Amino acid sequence: MFNYKDGVYRMLENKTVLITGGASGIGLASAKLMHEAGARVAITGRDQPKLDKARAAIGDDLLTLQVDALSTESLRNMAARIKDSFGGLDVFFANAGVAYTTPLSNTTEEAFDTLMATNVKSVFFSLQAVEPIMREGGSVILNTAWLNQVGAPGRAALSASKAAVRSFARTFSAELQSRRIRVNAVSPGLIDTPILRGVGQSEFPGQTEAEFKDYLASAAKQIPFGRLGHPEEVAAAVLFLASDASNYMLGSELVVDGGLSEL
Repeated sequence: MFNYKDGVYRMLENKTVLITGGASGIGLASAKLMHEAGARVAITGRDQPKLDKARAAIGDDLLTLQVDALSTESLRNMAARIKDSFGGLDVFFANAGVAYTTPLSNTTEEAFDTLMATNVKSVFFSLQAVEPIMREGGSVILNTAWLNQVGAPGRAALSASKAAVRSFARTFSAELQSRRIRVNAVSPGLIDTPILRGVGQSEFPGQTEAEFKDYLASAAKQIPFGRLGHPEEVAAAVLFLASDASNYMLGSELVVDGGLSEL
C-alpha cells in the first residue's frame, strides 16, 4: 500500500491536496507532512505574507491561494484555480476556522455571527465549491474539536459550531457515498498553535500575558497526557484520514486530545 522513499512513507504519492487555513498551526503542519508524503499540496489563507512564508518553509511547488472563506465567489475561484493547477482533487482538509470565547452574558450578535459563518457556513460552502472537482474515492477531512463533546463554560457558540462540523462528517458521508468520497473528522484538543494563544481564548478576556500563560499551564494540567498537543500530532491523524490506510472509515471522528474529552 505504501512506498518507502527517502525515509518517508509516500502515503499520498501522486495525490492532490487542498488545505484551507494552511498558513499556520495544524493546517501548516498538515501541509508539510502531506508534501513529505508525496502529495501536490495547495493551501489557502487570508494573509499573503504568511502564505509566502509557508511556501518558503515547504517548497516552491506549494500552491498558495489567498482566499476569503466567507465569500462564496472567492471559494468558487479557489476551486477553479485548483482545477487549472491540479486537474482534480483527491484530498480536501477543511481546516480554516476561528476560536474565541462566547459567554452568554456579553457575547455580541456580531461576534456570534462571525464565529458561525467562519466555522460552519464556510465549511459547507467550501466543500460545495470543491465537490465537483473531487475525484471518486477521494477523502474529505473536517476539523472539529474536543468541545463538541463537552460542556465548557463560556464556549457555547464555539462548541455548537464544532458540533455542527461533526454532524457534517456524517451527513456529507451519506450524500457523497455514491461517489465513494469518504468524509471524516479530526477532533483536536488543546493544541499549541497561534489560534490557541490568540485573543479571547481564556474565560477571562483582557488578562495580562503572564495571567494568560498561567491559564495555559493550568489548562495543560487538566489534560490526562499532562501537556498541550503539538500541531504535528494532529497532522499525523489528518495524514492517516487522507490516505488509503483509512479507506474503511466513513463519517468517523478521530480524537487527538491527550484524553481531554475521554478520560
